[in-house]
Order: sequence, then C-alpha cells, then structure tokens
Amino acid sequence: MNNFKEKADLIWRVADLLRGDYKQADYGKVILPMTVLRRLDCILKPTKDKVLAYLPKIDSLGESARDIALNKLAGFNFHNRSQFNFDKLIADPNNIAANLRNFINGFSASAREIIDYFKFDDQIDRMDDPKADILFRVVKAFQEIDLSEMESMEMGYVFEDLIRRFSEQSNETAGEHFTPREVIKLMVNVLFSEDRDMLTQKGIVKTLYDPACGTGGMLSVGEMHLKELNPQAELKVFGQEINPESYAICKSDMLIKGQNPANIKFGNTFTIDGLEDEKFDYMLSNPPFGVDWKKAQVTIKEEAESKGLNGRFGAGLPRINDGSLLFLQHMISKMKPDGSRIGIVFNGSPLFTGAAGSGESNIRQWIIENDWLEAIIALPDQLFYNTGISTYIWIVTNNKSPQRTGKVQLINATGAKDDELVKNGKLPFNRFWEKMERSLGNKRKRIAENGNEKGIGFIAQLYGNFEENEFCSIYPNKYFGYWRVTVEQPLVENGKVVNDKQGNPKPDASLRDYENIPFLKKDASGKLIPQTIEEYFEREVKPHLPNAWVDHTKTKTGYEINFTKYFYEFKPLRPLKDIKADILALEEKTIEMEKSILS
Repeated sequence: MNNFKEKADLIWRVADLLRGDYKQADYGKVILPMTVLRRLDCILKPTKDKVLAYLPKIDSLGESARDIALNKLAGFNFHNRSQFNFDKLIADPNNIAANLRNFINGFSASAREIIDYFKFDDQIDRMDDPKADILFRVVKAFQEIDLSEMESMEMGYVFEDLIRRFSEQSNETAGEHFTPREVIKLMVNVLFSEDRDMLTQKGIVKTLYDPACGTGGMLSVGEMHLKELNPQAELKVFGQEINPESYAICKSDMLIKGQNPANIKFGNTFTIDGLEDEKFDYMLSNPPFGVDWKKAQVTIKEEAESKGLNGRFGAGLPRINDGSLLFLQHMISKMKPDGSRIGIVFNGSPLFTGAAGSGESNIRQWIIENDWLEAIIALPDQLFYNTGISTYIWIVTNNKSPQRTGKVQLINATGAKDDELVKNGKLPFNRFWEKMERSLGNKRKRIAENGNEKGIGFIAQLYGNFEENEFCSIYPNKYFGYWRVTVEQPLVENGKVVNDKQGNPKPDASLRDYENIPFLKKDASGKLIPQTIEEYFEREVKPHLPNAWVDHTKTKTGYEINFTKYFYEFKPLRPLKDIKADILALEEKTIEMEKSILS
C-alpha cells in the first residue's frame, strides 16, 4: 500500500507541465482522465496484441458481437482495438492529437463512455494548440509512469489523493470528504458481522449500494472483504455519483474488476434516482457533510408532499444547509422487506440538530421508533483528508437480532480516554487510533487495521460483544425521546391574576418557559423507568413555580442523541496550591529570561 503515495506524487508532478497554460483549479481536467487512460492502457497491455490479431476474423460481426469476442480475449469487460498504445503514441510526436483520439476511440463502448464524462476532447485541442504545445510532453510523462502492478485499492487511493489535491488547489473542499480505507474496513466489518454465518454459505450472492459512491472506495472494500470471508461468494455492487470525474473513475474501476459498470449511475440521487426500482442487501455511504440541498429543493418537497412515507422523504425534511439525513432516508427506502443493513458516516449534526417537531427530530423519531437504529460509533477526529471534525458511523437495519431488538448501542471509539492513559504511562498505545508518520491533508490519525487489541479489531469486538463497559452503552429506544412542553405562568396586573372569559388564568408571555422532559427516568437503583409529563412537572417545576401550568396544546415530541453526555466523565478541578505553584514557576522562568535578554 506504500506504493500509492509514490505513484500519486509522480502523477502530481506531471501537473507542472500545465503551469502557465492552465489555472491550478483546472489541472484535474487533464491529469484525472490521463491517469484513467494510462491505467486502462497498462491493464490491457498483456493481451493487446492478441486482440489486434483477432480483429480480421470478426470483421463481419456486428458491434455487440465483436465487443463480446474481444472482451473475452482482453480478459476484461472492455478492450481497445486501436493500433496505438502509449508506447506507440510517443513514437509519432507530430500526430499526437490525432493518434490519441484514435486510441480513445478504439475502446469498447463502455470504456469510451467513461472518457466522455471527462470531456477530454476539449483538453486535447487546448494542449495541442501551438500556443501551448504541451500535449506530447504530457502523454510522454504518463507513458513513463507504470500503473500495471497497482492493485485496485491502491489505484483508489491514488485517485482520491489526486482529487483531494485538486480540490484544495481550487478551494472546493466543502463536503468532499473521501473516506479513508480503514474507516470503510471498519464499517464493512460491522455491517457484515451480524450475517457472518449466512455470508460463508457456498455460492451466496448479495448486493451492495452506495448512493454517493465517489470513486467507488466503499464498493471496492465491501467486495474485497466478502471475498476474503468467502471466496465463492458474489457481491454485486451498485452506486450513483453526481461528480462526473468521480463517476468516470468509479466506472473504470468497475470495468477493470469485472463488475457491471451499468450498475453505476450518474446524477443527483435526490432528483433522479438512477436505481429507482432496486432494493439492496447492504448499503454503505459517506455523503457530503453539511452540503445544502437547495438545488434539489423543489423535487424533494414535491416527493415528500405527494408520496409521504410511501416515498423517500416522508419522515421529514432537514434544514436546507445540511442534507445528510436525506441520504439516510433514501437508503432506508432501498431496504429489502426481509432485511437489509446500512452503514453511513455522519458528522455530529444529525445526532442532535433540530428541536422537537423539526425535520431532523422527526426523522430521528421515525428511525428509532421503527427500531431501525442499531448502533452509533463515535470515531476519532482528524481521520479524513479534508476535515478534522469528529465523525460517527450509524448502523441501521430492519432486521435486528433478538438481543438488539428495542435497543441502541453507542460506542465511544474516539480514543480520548486512552490518550490520557498513554500520556500518564498507564497504557502502551491508544487502542482506537495511531498517529500517521506523514499527514495527508487534515488526516493525521488512522485506525489500525491488524490485530484485535486495537483499531478495527478492537472496535469490532466492542460492537459484536454487545456488552456495556467504559466504551459501550446500551439504551432502550425510548431513552432518546422527550416531550418539549410549554410552561405558562399567570398574567398579574395590579396585584391580581387576570382571567379569560372561561375564568382560567391568562398566560404571561414574558414569563413563558420550556422544558424538555425525557420519556424515561432513573429510579433509586439506577434502572430506567417510564415517567409522565405530570409527575415530572410536579417534581421538578411546581416546587419552584407553584402557580405554573403546562399548555398541553403546544407539547411536541422530540428525539436526540447527545453522545457527549452519555460518556461524560467528571474531571475534578486541580487543587489551588498546584495552580499557584505552576504560576510562580512560570513567573520565575519569565524573570530569568528577561535577565538573560537584558544582560
């Protein structure tokens, strides 16, 4: 896996040839399609001569029949019938543009479509223009980079590293958080763990879907993990992607691995569901964080209003500047009646944003009351390339095991507690993350991938054991629900309570207050038991406001998941004498520094 960084650096250096003729923000328009072309060229090289030699024998066949025959010879779901490859392209510098187009047009239809999404023909003209005259040098630079030995996962890293660099150059980083492979591996481990016995059956066939698939990282790791678990299993992958470059890269990866590239759809998942009639066994996604859905607002609202819960967005609509929960609703609509499992990465916002009665709260209520939320795993910060924020994996399913029914498991895998233990010499290493030798953008930490004492293995054990401990809490569904009640006090004028026509006290709007009353409370033994609005009010409010009352017409139901509160640990303040000693020591050090400077 160390090879990917070296290859990404080599490809990145080719961008230097574009300096002056291209803005930095436009480098990706050349580098990404050229990387795909070079990758396809390297993959096909061992069988290219056989394909060319066979061409005269199938001249009389139709296009479809020729493609099938040549694909079989090439060993992939695609081939190239052009006389050119990268080696031959650089042998004829004077005709580089025409020959490069001939090479691209020589691909079978499925591969040509991928290049079309890059709109690369425009860049060929631009680079071949006498004012630039850089096309040959760019092709030659790529010809010198060998991508034949790269594994699919390594190439995925290369593409994502390049896209990350290009997005940083153009300051287009909002929402683009490519998922580190170790995070995907953790998600896949947890997603498949409940079905391990079933997945090891001979000849099992399952489906995996990502509605925001990017370059296909989630799909690739899912497929690889199932193959490791059961070499005879088949995982058919599906996805949709809105970014044309990422879409093209994902489809090229599917081609190379023998998956059906037609299962990857292009477009906005919210406005055009490219896989509308499909349901899936497993779903994984890392949708953009905090990206607004204003452009799709009309379509989404129309569907929510016309179809309700029979559509995708009937449970509620979140605020316009964060469509994360729309993705989860969409994925839930893709669950099979007999059981599906979903893993999705969110930032903290979907846990608690939105008061009772808001779109976010209503969506959480819908998910939890249907008993679909199985677990949430809080991850360490600084795991992602373009953001250092904390993230959470949600596991959602409509087929919980008996022991998980009616409950939600929360796992604190941030590593904050271990960090303190390591600093104090009480633990040899952090069991949840390790520091990277070299940062990748904002990614400074990674989750260890090997062993059961730390990293993926340790977190997966916490999930699988389903036992409460310092890192794991298990709560009944109702624990996350509450009533938002309006507390009124009487209006008093001239020392007298003002009544309405029915003889009831009028409320004083200036004294109006609100209470969030949990569905459950702890009894004397610490056991969670139900409570009512009335008993809470009598216990907590009446002693302080004896004339107050609840306006039940304004009561709303809310759901939130306050992760920090559930794992909060009180840390006593340092003794004053210790703080005073530190201050005096600092003052002495300052005085000594002043003396040395003045002398």
